[in-house]
Amino acid sequence: MPAENSNITVLTPEGKKKLEEELQDLKVNKRAEIANEIKTARGFGDLSENAEYDEAKNAQARIESRIAQLENMLNNCVVVDEKENPADTVSVGRAVRVYDLEYEEEDVYTVVGSSEADPSKLYVSSESPIGAALIGAHVDDIVEVDAPGGILKLKVLEILTA
Repeated sequence: MPAENSNITVLTPEGKKKLEEELQDLKVNKRAEIANEIKTARGFGDLSENAEYDEAKNAQARIESRIAQLENMLNNCVVVDEKENPADTVSVGRAVRVYDLEYEEEDVYTVVGSSEADPSKLYVSSESPIGAALIGAHVDDIVEVDAPGGILKLKVLEILTA
């Protein structure tokens, strides 16, 4: 699997689908909404002192920037399907049940590409300290994670599909 860099985005099939849906929504719905807002704001008079017009143009710029970002990510992505990797090895797209040896608690992390990471759901990037440490691990392996708060020791209990 290629390493993520500024040119390549690693995605799961679900992550790619979400980005495609967001791109479609921006192109079809959000562009039309902003065009209407700009048209309405123009009706308020002098554009040099029209805050509504300025805000609508700024929103348009943000949407166009996000569209360009999504198109670049989708044009330069590698879709990693966990079904293509050995079921007994942690890889992008796999969920992993681990036991934290220090805090004596279990967690289930899902290893994803960096654009899909969501720490609140325990979706960790393959580039994050935890994700990078888990990649390639097997059941019963103990991985050491060099985290900002110190070294974590996680025992892999189970490898699941995401």
